[in-house]
Formats: sequence, C-alpha cells, structure tokens
Amino acid sequence: MTTVILSEKPSQARSYVEAFKNSTKKQGYYTVSDPVLPKDTIVTYGFGHLVELATPEKYDPKYKQWALSNLPIFPEKYKFEVSASKKAQFKIVKDLLTKADTVIVATDSDREGENIAWSIMTQAKINLKSKTIKRLWINSLEKDAILDGFKNLKDGWKYYPAYKEAQTRQISDWLVGMNGSPLYTLLLRQSGIRGVYSIGRVQTPTLYMVYQRDQAIKNFKPEPYFELNAEILTKRQKFEAKLDPYQRFKNKSEVNTFMADKHLETGLQSGLIKDVQKQSKKSASPRLFSLSSLQSAINKQYHASASQVLQAVQSLYETKLLTYPRTDCNYITGQEFNYLVPNLSRYLGLVSQEVSLNNKEPNKRYVNGKKVQEHHAIIMTKVIPNKEKLLALPKLQQQVYDLVLRTTLAMFADPYEYEETTIITQIGQANFKTTGNVPTKPGWKVLFDENKAEQQEAVSLPQVQPGDQVQANLQTPQKETTPPVSFTEGTLITAMKTAGKTLDDEEAQSILKDVEGIGTEATRANVLEVLKKRGYLVTEKNKLHVSEAGITLCKAVELEPLLTSPEMTAKWEKALQQISTNERTQENFLTQIKKFVQKIITDVPEQLQSSSEIQQQVSHQQEAQKAEEIFLETPQGIVLNKQKFYIIKPKQGEEFTLPKKWSSKTLGKTAIKALITKGETSKLKGFKSKKGKAFDAKLKLDGHKLSFNFD
Repeated sequence: MTTVILSEKPSQARSYVEAFKNSTKKQGYYTVSDPVLPKDTIVTYGFGHLVELATPEKYDPKYKQWALSNLPIFPEKYKFEVSASKKAQFKIVKDLLTKADTVIVATDSDREGENIAWSIMTQAKINLKSKTIKRLWINSLEKDAILDGFKNLKDGWKYYPAYKEAQTRQISDWLVGMNGSPLYTLLLRQSGIRGVYSIGRVQTPTLYMVYQRDQAIKNFKPEPYFELNAEILTKRQKFEAKLDPYQRFKNKSEVNTFMADKHLETGLQSGLIKDVQKQSKKSASPRLFSLSSLQSAINKQYHASASQVLQAVQSLYETKLLTYPRTDCNYITGQEFNYLVPNLSRYLGLVSQEVSLNNKEPNKRYVNGKKVQEHHAIIMTKVIPNKEKLLALPKLQQQVYDLVLRTTLAMFADPYEYEETTIITQIGQANFKTTGNVPTKPGWKVLFDENKAEQQEAVSLPQVQPGDQVQANLQTPQKETTPPVSFTEGTLITAMKTAGKTLDDEEAQSILKDVEGIGTEATRANVLEVLKKRGYLVTEKNKLHVSEAGITLCKAVELEPLLTSPEMTAKWEKALQQISTNERTQENFLTQIKKFVQKIITDVPEQLQSSSEIQQQVSHQQEAQKAEEIFLETPQGIVLNKQKFYIIKPKQGEEFTLPKKWSSKTLGKTAIKALITKGETSKLKGFKSKKGKAFDAKLKLDGHKLSFNFD
C-alpha cells in the first residue's frame, strides 16, 4: 500500500521531509518514514501550477492572430496543459500518483492549493475513485504543526468543491481576458492607438478605482469656508475651543448673521465655563493581522508594495517563523492562544521595550474560534528566533516579523488608558467645546514607537470649574476644502477588500464577513503587480496614479459599467464562493460570464465609436506616444526610443538602428549623443567580454556600424 504526499513546491516538500524521522532524496521526490506515516510513503511536489489553461491558439491556430471576427472565444471543453519546462516533473508526479493507493493533498491550505493539487491529479488521468484521498490542513510549517496535521488528516473529497470554485475563477478570468483584451486592443488600434490593452475581471475595476480617485483629485475645486473658533483665556493658561455643535459657514455673511443671532462679536469678550466633564477611557490594542491589513500597515509605515509584503510573509512562513500568510481572518483560536501564553517571556525578549503582559485569559476581540473558518490570523509560531537570527533576515522580513510580534503581544498587555476632559464654554448664547486627552497608563502602546508622539501631543487642559468667568478671543478663520487623498498600495488593498467602500481599517475589519471584496487574499497583490507591469499604474512617492495608457483604457471601459464596478465584481466573488458550498454549479457561473462577454462584444464597438470623450483621449495619447518616443534631438537628427533599440533618423541619409546594450553595457543618452554628433564616445567603463571579463573602451560609429576603439 503506497501513500503519496503531494506538496505544492520543493521548499514545502522539504519542510515536510525535515519533520519526519527518516528520508531519502530521489529524482523529483523523497521516500520518508515516521511513526505518523503509513509504510511506503513518498513526498513529491509540483512547481506551483504544473497544469495551466491552454491559450486560444491551442484550440484553433486562427486564434494566434487577433481578429474581431474570431470573437467570442468560447471553447466547448477547456483544455489544460503542462508547460515544456515542467513536463519532466509532471511525469514523475503522474507515475507516483498512478501507483499510489492513498494520496495526501498537502499543497497550501487554501482554494488555490486545491486547484493546484486536483488539476495535477485530473491531468494525470488517474482513477480518483479507486484511491483514498486525504487532506493535510495546517497553519504553520513548524515541525509540531506538521506532525499534528498528519496525525489528524481530513477527508480530501470534502475540499473538492473548493477546487471547483478555484477552477471556475480561473476559467472565468480566462474568458474575460481572452475576449476582452483583443476586443479593446483591436478597437483602440483602429483609432490609431498602439499597444495591447489588457482586460481582467478583477484588474479592470481595481484600475478604475484608482482612475476615479485621480479624476476626483484633478477635478477638485477648493471651496472656501469659515469657522468660528475661540481662544479661551484663564488665569493659568489659554486653550482653543470650537463652536459646538461644529458648523462651517459658506461665507462671511453667514458667520456675521450667526454671530448677531448669538450675541457674539470678533475679538475679546467675556465667557463662562458652563460644564466640565472628566472621563477615564480605555483603548484596546489593534486587531490581529489578516494578510490585507498587514499589507496596508507595512505599506503605510515602510512604503513596501503589497507584493513585496506577501513575499516577505511567505518567506517567514517557509522559515517557520510566522503562520500561514494568505488569510482573511483577524482572529485566532484557543489552540494558538494556548501556545503563545507559555512563550510570552521569550517573545518579549525580542523587543526592547519593557511592558507588562498581564492578560493571560482569552479576549473575544482576538480569540474566537467561531470566527476562524479556513485560517487564523497571522501570528508568530512556536519557533522563536534569537536576535542574531532576526538581524540576519532581509530588512523587510525583519520589519514584518517585528510588527506581527508587537501586535500579537499587544493583546496580552493592559489597555491604553487616558483621561478625557471636555470643557464647554458659553460665550453669548453659543457653546464652544474643548477636548483634551492625557494618558494615564500607556498599556500596550509602550510596544509601539507611536506612543512617544502621542505623549508629546497630549493636551493638558487647565483646572477650571463650572461658573468660572473667563475671557474669550473669537476668531473667524477662512479655510478651504481639501481634495481626496491619492491611493497607496495599502489603502487600495483595503478598498479591494471592501469593494471600494470607504471604511477605516478598524471598521472594515469588524464587518469584513458582511462585505464581499474583489479578488482574494492570495490574488490582490498579484493584481496590483500586473497593473504596474503593464504600465497602467505608476507609483510616485508611495502614491498610485493611472498612466496615460491606463486613462485611455479606463475611458474606454467606463462605457461598460459591468467591467468597472467593484460591487459587481464583489457579487461575482460571492457567487464563486457559493460553488465551494455547493449552492451554485460551475456551469451556472460560466453561463453568466459568457453572457457578459457576449454583451461587451456586441455593445463596445458602437460605444467607442460614438464617444467624443474617447476620441479626445485617443488624440491626447497619440501625442503623448510621439513625445515618449523622442529620446534625443541633435542638429544631425532625432533618436527614437524603442523597447530594445534606438532608431536614428538623420536629417540627411537613411535611418538606422543602434542597440540599447553593447557587450553588457547599457548605452545612455550621453553615449548615443556623442556617437551621433562626433562619431565616437569618450572611454567608457563597464563592458564585458564573452568570458565575462570587464574592460574599458571607446565606441565609434563608422557609417551605421558600431565598433570598439581601444586607442
């Protein structure tokens, strides 16, 4: 009886193997033995997605050349294939699975992991019904978690619907992309716009959210308004007060009318302390991290991209320091809480601050097994590194681990406590309110540097009593409304998770289970990377903006609201999730997607043709493309910048090309200018011979031919 453990990738397989007592490495797999395993057990692995959806030309060669007449592309049966570079490993895995009596699916414990494993098993054409299918479901790659997981394997067929959900997501994205991208690209090319315009079920509404924010900022017109504030003067000190209830006035006339009604005047006048309230308040520590909230926090603090944060957390997971990364949950169960408690002093040794961790009983704000569905929040594992090991990690991994560590420890610390003083001052017949907070017990905030800043900003108000007479200096400052704030990757990840609803992090986290977002924890970072790589999104000082090509695409797709609506994409996401709970079938969902694709193929050509706004943007982008191409202008001619070479257009003679790289050295503006104007450069450093040896030389241009000059 042979058992095959199917893992997702080599590093994951190694983590399993290292947890077992005995192992022998073979070509593409390991033989292993351990008390938790049956006899004749083998660990093998994929390279992530060994099996992929075939591209359209694999169905029909005519699809290799894009044409509007070929649309829609709706295969009767979807083809899956193994890429050439992965065929050798696939054959090894297939042969092992064929001989196996029991298969243990041990890919990542999520929908994508199911997709990877079941796609391999399906492509291998093994008789699944004749085999026992088990599922390893763990939250950590540390030894104890792995061995415990193998002792408590789950029924693999229970997770088959999750595979169908992930596969349906994959096929629906293929249908939208393989039809939408040629459609918009070819129609825009007809208008004279070069390039490929990529459409995606999730990426397009995500891009459109940034476009809408950019447009709101661009079209924002500040509006003046007036406030009515008072500077209250007591015998001891002065403090600021705002009109209560707070009110903005559109113009000076409105302020004057209000002041006359309330018997107020600008400048110094008498006032009366009407009420003083003092309240002791507490603030709980932040919730534990899901992947999205961790990406947002790290981006805000260190400006790392969502993709960089995911890679860092994944690496910390693979080195057994953090738990499973692709989680949408902010809670842990009692099991995790119980291993954290006895290790608190060791964890605390990794932070420099001294803080009392007095709360050793579970708090439902953080520990709630009913809220944990697939994976719990990201926390530390039982593997506790020393400071030297932490310092040896890449900087971003250090920062991620440190923030997870402090946030997890904070739930054991006392609440942050402060005294809130509210003073109501009556001036004329109007009330003015002042609020001041003074920290009394720092509690969990000691763990965070921000505590120092808050201490400095603490507003200590003077001791006053109701009935005290004071002087008040009334002012009516003029201010302006401010524009919306640009998205960062952190705030965009949050917006994707809440389907564009503008919620602050804390509120978003508390209602996440009631809000369907766009994309998944596993895919959002990749969506942003794709948008950046395709040149639709650009990052400037951690702020995201849409490029000229992105604007063209957004103006084109905004005529088709179903493509741009985060709410609609969120509804699709909810419908996809219903497949894994057997409330909806794959066929049902794909039928709806096909109807949508057919609709855009029918409607979009006329939409683009009749839109004057699109025509204006096309003209604008054509000019921008021409401007981008001009790399250099000299008296002898112009140089155009192409992807892999320069085109030289002399004022006299034929045009010719020059390479962007020559013997491993990139040729920049100075070198190209010297070649065109003088026919030769000065001595340049950084060339490399075919054997990899570095050398210096001049470059000379003889006619259209480039050569070295070693003089």
